[in-house]
Amino acid sequence: MGRLVAIEGLDGAGKNTLTRAVTERLEATGRTVTALAFPRYGTQFADLAAEALRGGNGDVADSVYGMGLLFAFDRQAAAPDIRAALERHDVVLLDRYAASSAAYSAARLHEGADGAVAGWVRETEFGRFGLPVPDLQVYLDVGVALAAERAQRREAGDASRARDAYETDAGLQARTGAVYTGLAESAWVSPWRIHGADDAPETLADAIASLS
Repeated sequence: MGRLVAIEGLDGAGKNTLTRAVTERLEATGRTVTALAFPRYGTQFADLAAEALRGGNGDVADSVYGMGLLFAFDRQAAAPDIRAALERHDVVLLDRYAASSAAYSAARLHEGADGAVAGWVRETEFGRFGLPVPDLQVYLDVGVALAAERAQRREAGDASRARDAYETDAGLQARTGAVYTGLAESAWVSPWRIHGADDAPETLADAIASLS
C-alpha cells in the first residue's frame, strides 16, 4: 500500500510546481508516484463549485457549508480512484485535499483551525464519507503577497486561469493562510510538515520517502 501525501497552500503558492519537483525526485530514487489535483475540474461537482465562485448557480456561493459540500462530494467521488492509486504506487500526491475546505471555510467564517467548520469538514469527509486519511499533509507557506503575485502572473499569461471569488479576495487569502498554519500546528487529521518558499523540494521528497 502506497503513502498518501496532500500538498496544501494558498492560490499561487506553487503547489503544482512543488508536486512535479517532488515527483521527479522520488522517481529518481526508484519509487512509483502518481498525482491528482482537486478540485477535479471537468467533473460535475467541481464544475458546479467553479461556476458558483464565478457568479453562477444562484446563491450557492453565499453558503460556506454548501460550497464545502460540493468540494467534499468531488473528493468522495474520487475516493475509489485514490484507493486504486495507492494499491498501484508507492506514493500518491494530492494537490489540495480536505484541508483546503477546512482552511477556506474557516477563513470565510472568521474562525480558526479549532472552529466548528473545520471540525465539520473533518467529520463529514473522513468520518461520514470515509475518505482515505493522508499519511502526511504539507503546507506550502510562501506568504500571502508572493502567492498573490504568482496568481496574478498566472492569470495574465493564461486567460483560462482567471481567478475566482476566493482568489481575488486578499483578506480571505490572508485569513486562510493563518488557518492553514493552525491546522499544521495542531496536526489536523494527520501529521503535517510546513514547507517554506526557500526550502528545497528534495527535502520534502526525502521526508516522504522516509514514510515508507
